[in-house]
Amino acid sequence: MRTRRQDKIDARATETASVPSESNPSSPKVLSISHVDAPVVKSLTSKSGEKKSKIPTLIQFPLVIILSLAVSSVGYSVTYPFTKAAIAVHARSLDTWGEYAALMGWRTFELALGWFGNYDSYDLAALNLLSHGPPLYLLHAFYKVPASALVLTLAIETFATYLPFRLLRNLSRAHGDPEHAPNAELLTDKPITILTTLLSGAIYTVTLFAAYATYLPTALIVHYDSLPSIQAAHESTYVNLLPVTLALGFAATNFIFTPAEAEPEAPPRHFEPANATLQETVSWNIWGWSNRTKTVIRRTLTLMLVTGVSTSMQTTLTVAGAEPLGAVAWASPWVVAAAITGASLGAVGSE
Repeated sequence: MRTRRQDKIDARATETASVPSESNPSSPKVLSISHVDAPVVKSLTSKSGEKKSKIPTLIQFPLVIILSLAVSSVGYSVTYPFTKAAIAVHARSLDTWGEYAALMGWRTFELALGWFGNYDSYDLAALNLLSHGPPLYLLHAFYKVPASALVLTLAIETFATYLPFRLLRNLSRAHGDPEHAPNAELLTDKPITILTTLLSGAIYTVTLFAAYATYLPTALIVHYDSLPSIQAAHESTYVNLLPVTLALGFAATNFIFTPAEAEPEAPPRHFEPANATLQETVSWNIWGWSNRTKTVIRRTLTLMLVTGVSTSMQTTLTVAGAEPLGAVAWASPWVVAAAITGASLGAVGSE
């Protein structure tokens, strides 16, 4: 016959057996996780990793134009005694609305080329320096306009293109995050940047010296009525050209070399000549390059176009006594230098 005390003892023994001992290493606790709720984070970026602009797409480019003109107008108004006043002695006044429209239309085209070409603010600043530098250097070398006035003018023009793009468009990976771009070891290597800058600067220097030694002095005498002297064409040295050519070389490196090296390589395309149509064969032979080479070609052609047209137009419409043929003659060595620089930087990057 069982007693109540025996029943209590048996009940305690059962409870002890059902609870594993925490001090017993042979009976560890096992936790089973069947579901984890991840935190919900609202993303402010697009699938490409770029921040989405809150400004409607349709008004972004008109806003770029308005901002660029506003920055330029304010800059020249504030610095008039140091810029326009110093250049006014050799400046040509615009007499017709057509001339105003030509300059305004070209300015809009430059901004449109950058905006719809998906350039960032660094690209536009470099392109502006490369295309607006030559006519300003003409004023310094042959018209003896103070360098300080021309540098300040170039800074205003460059900032007027840089700021709108910086506000309304994110930097590309090549300029904003080179450490994580393709070929990051090249993009972040300072010696390579220095060497490519020196290479580009040397090309601009040699090309300009070649023009000075051949046709340019005669073209300046014939097609520039108010030119005080062509002494600079005969007395220029590598040393006094160094600041100009190094600045242009650095801009060319940033506009051509850096974006090209940041291009991801696409998988090789399969091409069968035996089964290809005539259109496919022509397309393959003309444009069957790698993404990097295509970028070099596109940007070099863009630089040649913008440099040639901008230098010719600005020289003709803003420099007193400059004839259209003289403006084209002055623009030619800069266009040739842009072409050789693009080819050279493309060859360097392909090694």
